[in-house]
Amino acid sequence: MYERILKQMRERIRTRQYIMTFHAEEEMTDDNLSIFDIERVVLTGNIVERQKDHNTKEWKYIVEGETISVGMAVVVAKLSITGKLVIITIYKI
Repeated sequence: MYERILKQMRERIRTRQYIMTFHAEEEMTDDNLSIFDIERVVLTGNIVERQKDHNTKEWKYIVEGETISVGMAVVVAKLSITGKLVIITIYKI
C-alpha cells in the first residue's frame, strides 16, 4: 500500500540522507539498539501504519521489521520537506 514511500525511505537510508531526532537517539540507547538496527528495520521491514501529525499536518510512517541484534523493532519516520528521512523514534517490540 505504501510501496512508493517505503522505496523513498530505503533510498534515504542507503544514501545516508537521514537524520535522527534527539528523542530517537535516547530511545535507541535505552533499548540497546544501534544505528545498524534502525537501518535494517527500514531496509527490510514494512510500513504497517500511517499517521498524521496533529501539529504539523505531516504524515509519519510506522515501519516494523527485524533488527540485527535484538529481534523486532518499530521505526517511526517521516520524509521532510528538505528531502531527508527523519527518524522520529524507535522501540523494540
